[in-house]
Amino acid sequence: MTELPPVEYGLAVERYLAASGLAEGSRRIYRIALNTWAWALADRPAPTGPERRRARPPVLPLALLDHPDAPERLHAAVAHRADSTDPRTLNRELSTLRAAVAWWRAQGWIDGDPSTALRPSPLPAEPVEAGGGAGGAQAGGAPLGEDQLRALFARRAPLREQTLWHLLHESGAAIETVLALDTDQLDLPGRRTHPRSDRPGLRWGTGTARLLPLLVAGRAGGPLFLTDRRAPAGTPAADRCPHTGRARLSYRRAAELFTAHTRPLSEPPGAGWTLRQLRPAGRSGGR
Repeated sequence: MTELPPVEYGLAVERYLAASGLAEGSRRIYRIALNTWAWALADRPAPTGPERRRARPPVLPLALLDHPDAPERLHAAVAHRADSTDPRTLNRELSTLRAAVAWWRAQGWIDGDPSTALRPSPLPAEPVEAGGGAGGAQAGGAPLGEDQLRALFARRAPLREQTLWHLLHESGAAIETVLALDTDQLDLPGRRTHPRSDRPGLRWGTGTARLLPLLVAGRAGGPLFLTDRRAPAGTPAADRCPHTGRARLSYRRAAELFTAHTRPLSEPPGAGWTLRQLRPAGRSGGR
């Protein structure tokens, strides 16, 4: 028996999450983000702080996404959220909405995409904080020292993680820039990305040069860093590997894995480090 398309936005959210293949913890985070946009579609301010997680979103028809006013309402909600949350969180919420809308359109449940004109918030440059020692680097977010890097790169970790960590450290590029790389952008013999008029190239050292060919093997296109499972339905083609069907690795997942792998190395033990601590001292962001 064919399942009827959902009429209500909240039910469409649950159908999307059920098909996403995400773990329960990730589904909970995605649900909170998607419910936030429901308040915007209802032309009501979304709760903030702890109340945002507990609040029951308004019940509204999924067809509101096709209403001519939907883009304007979402744009106003973005401006409002920008005043109360950090840019990275807002950009992740926008990405979550876009992925859900793409999936709903693929099911034929809605016709348009009111998120098309929404633009990610610019990310501020982060100052490099002074500090030293294992505890100081972890607690203050300062770049990792030589001993810490040596211990990190000596850990038994999957090829994907080791390559990402080396590339972030050796290139000094922003995490978002590295995760956005595609395999056809790489100039492996030159240890750099192919230059583009709209984006500076990246360069890397011997550690990355040793690992990248192993990671890329057999892939001529698609995202460089991939998830462990196939991409959920509705994932944009640019974020899906044409060879394996897997999705582009997200910032959130990369950060979770790095913190988990570095918990035994941090001081106090169990705290873990952050990906931004891989940036060499004196680097303020992407190249």
